[in-house]
Amino acid sequence: MGEKILVVDDEKAVRDALEAFLKKKGYEVSAAGTADECLDLLAKERPRVILLDIRMPGMSGVEAIKKIREIDAEVGIIMVTAVVDEEVAKETIRLGASDYIVKPFDLDYLERTLTVKLATM
Repeated sequence: MGEKILVVDDEKAVRDALEAFLKKKGYEVSAAGTADECLDLLAKERPRVILLDIRMPGMSGVEAIKKIREIDAEVGIIMVTAVVDEEVAKETIRLGASDYIVKPFDLDYLERTLTVKLATM
């Protein structure tokens, strides 16, 4: 099986589409609808990369990055969000995300970003 990827998005259609795309590309994929679910799965499954939304019910993706880093300082984090805000993007990068991809996103670009991230870890 390929590298483990965790998709975190409150929109089920987005989770399902990313999960199907990534599985087709050979990745082992888990999905979560909230940041709390993400933290539970992170501790159990130890993915190599997390695709993380920003706006979710409860804890935001920005808050989640801080907690993710407390659990795993090495996991890759790529923000995948509809939030087009340069300050938020800078904040997520400062907190440890390696990229910030705005929805609707190009799946080829996402795949290239994942490939580069995994190769440099």
